[in-house]
Amino acid sequence: MNRWLLPEDIADVLPAEARKVETLRRAILDLYQSYGYELVAPPLLEFLDSLLTGTGTDLNLQTFKLVDQLSGRTLGLRADMTPQVARIDAHLLNRKGITRLCYAGSVAHARTPVGSAAREELQLGAEIYGCATWEADFEAISLLLKTLNLAGLNKVYLDLSHAGVLAGILDGQNLAKEDVAGMYSLLQSKDRPRLAQWAQCLPAKTMQALMALTELNGPCAQVLTSAKSKLPKHPIIDDALAQLDKLVAAVAGLSQDVELSIDLADLRGYQYHSGVMFAAYVDQLPQPIARGGRYDHVGQAFGRSRPATGFSLDLLTLANLAPIAKRKSAILAPWSADPALSAKVAELRNAGEVVIEGIPGEAVETAEYICDRELIKQANAWNVVKK
Repeated sequence: MNRWLLPEDIADVLPAEARKVETLRRAILDLYQSYGYELVAPPLLEFLDSLLTGTGTDLNLQTFKLVDQLSGRTLGLRADMTPQVARIDAHLLNRKGITRLCYAGSVAHARTPVGSAAREELQLGAEIYGCATWEADFEAISLLLKTLNLAGLNKVYLDLSHAGVLAGILDGQNLAKEDVAGMYSLLQSKDRPRLAQWAQCLPAKTMQALMALTELNGPCAQVLTSAKSKLPKHPIIDDALAQLDKLVAAVAGLSQDVELSIDLADLRGYQYHSGVMFAAYVDQLPQPIARGGRYDHVGQAFGRSRPATGFSLDLLTLANLAPIAKRKSAILAPWSADPALSAKVAELRNAGEVVIEGIPGEAVETAEYICDRELIKQANAWNVVKK
């Protein structure tokens, strides 16, 4: 076995790409700071029961598990940082007002996610706690669009949904978790024949509403109008559609480069979310570049009811899609014990220049920098000249 081989769908990030990732990370976190978001750094490992609190079965299947040799308890290697940040808000910060938190860290998946080529991601996200109204969802979407714009991705397709629509349809139905999980899959794939067969045991109105969800997708105005006529009258459904209506009007005013749509059957993460859900797409990628939405019940699961909304994305994927930056200009300096040269190199570096000191007899090889200038001693002074 080659000792340098990595596990399937696990990869190294090489110098030029790593620098692009780090530059983008700094710029995005600075953007979040300008909005008042505070940076947190949850641990990579947690006790499994804490790590999976308030989440659905999907996250459990994606979590690597191991036994802690100190306590004997099962640990989980995080597959998603959002529940961890919710725990920090609920139990460590314990604030009463609105709290804005952001984060950036590695996550690992036991199985390669559908549409992805990697089991390790650098997850970056922003969350708002303590605000139950649609304005918080709007801020999260606005910040996501600015994040993508910062990476040079201006044309964005934003797909909206709402967990409350399905919750209203199924209100009063006593369904097993396994049955509901199967229904999610059928709705997501819009498999109408199998969905109709699955829903035969439900009341006729409930079955008709579920079937209607598979067709309620497309332009926002059209979908909302159809939903109001095809779905049953229910306070939860009415409130969900009203929230979507307000959100669509607000987001449409942000940028002409954002194309909005609604898909009420897009329920990926439904077990996790409790309100507005959204997914952002770009032309270069078949799967969403980012996902987000409201997840009020996660804080509830930690023993402190706390409204929450936010989004997350994989920074490695985002950096890969961002326009390729030109190689950074650098200055080549000769190897010398001359104190004047050392002082000049220090001066240039303090001014923000990249100075690479050459070693006698060795060529400088770098994919990230281009040495287009060099330090040369002229008239007892070290000067920068073009090569």
